[in-house]
Amino acid sequence: MTITANWSYPTAIKFGAGRIKELADHCKAVGMKKPLLITDRGLAPMAITQGALDILDAGGLGRAIFADVDPNPNDVNLEAGIRAFKDGGHDGVVAFGGGSGLDLGKCVAFMVGQTRPVWDFEDIGDWWTRANVEGIAPIIAVPTTAGTGSEVGRASVITNSQTHVKKVIFHPKFLPAVTICDPELTVGMPKVITAGTGMDAFAHCLEAYSSPFYHPMSAGIALEGMRLVKEYLPRAYKDGTDIEARAHMMSAAAMGAVAFQKGLGAIHSLSHPVGAIYNTHHGMTNAVVMPPVLRFNQPAIEEKIACAAAYLGISGGFDGFYDYVLQLREELGVPDNLAALGVGTDRIDEMAEMAIVDPTAGGNPVELTLEAARKLFVECI
Repeated sequence: MTITANWSYPTAIKFGAGRIKELADHCKAVGMKKPLLITDRGLAPMAITQGALDILDAGGLGRAIFADVDPNPNDVNLEAGIRAFKDGGHDGVVAFGGGSGLDLGKCVAFMVGQTRPVWDFEDIGDWWTRANVEGIAPIIAVPTTAGTGSEVGRASVITNSQTHVKKVIFHPKFLPAVTICDPELTVGMPKVITAGTGMDAFAHCLEAYSSPFYHPMSAGIALEGMRLVKEYLPRAYKDGTDIEARAHMMSAAAMGAVAFQKGLGAIHSLSHPVGAIYNTHHGMTNAVVMPPVLRFNQPAIEEKIACAAAYLGISGGFDGFYDYVLQLREELGVPDNLAALGVGTDRIDEMAEMAIVDPTAGGNPVELTLEAARKLFVECI
């Protein structure tokens, strides 16, 4: 067997409580004189966001903010963000927030220098080589949740507002120049967001670990990421001020995103169409569909999951791991089915068709056929 692979690992990460105070220094170090902070509507008025703007302001970098960002960011938000960047004469982006703020911020920084439409840079083949690299603005990422790992990712997920399909936009330069991981910024996360984002990190690690592609570095990171979630997500959920638990969850989130270079699978293939059509929380959707997908993949991953279970201190092999996932969901108040998130049965055919062409479907250990996707949706709803 000839083993060949192309690997690329993440960026400079400044990790630790209180390190948000370094924000202006890192902006200056990458050449920003007038950054635009991009976040979502919910975060814009909050103390952590205003505090970040104060730090930029005190550093002589102004306090410009763009927050017209939906929970599942789309091309309309993107156009508005590009306009705000150009009209304000900005020279860099501080992507601030959960997945939506981070993804849109990174995509704005990328698109300000492009002449082609954003869909020309979808994560297909070598489409990324179409980009004008000179035009990409520098990015500093500041996550305020512990889930998506977008702060160490080379892609953004943007919803097409016309077709309601989520597209993965990719370029190596999407990777932020510096990421500030300050667990104090996650202390105020509501329980439901702590649970949803934490389960997103777990899904990333689980799917990366289960994916059939060759990437032992990713597999190792995914395994340790799952262990951190197991140890610390229930603690962070119970007590949001537990800074040790918050810090380890922030690590697990970044690890999940680093690991999924190895691939994702049907958990994401199912949750992307649901999120695009019903605007559900991505991590919570992942958590709901996780058990049926685990069962679906069992023939291909039983041995792998038994090894993971042993490492995580879970007895009973695959079945023990499956039961652990059910117990964790219950502990975190995750609903049993998608109906509880407002998902109906009337669009199953449409969602199944979207699922099998989702870029994550190719990484599933068992082939995701149209019929299999339909059955999974029926079971999940």
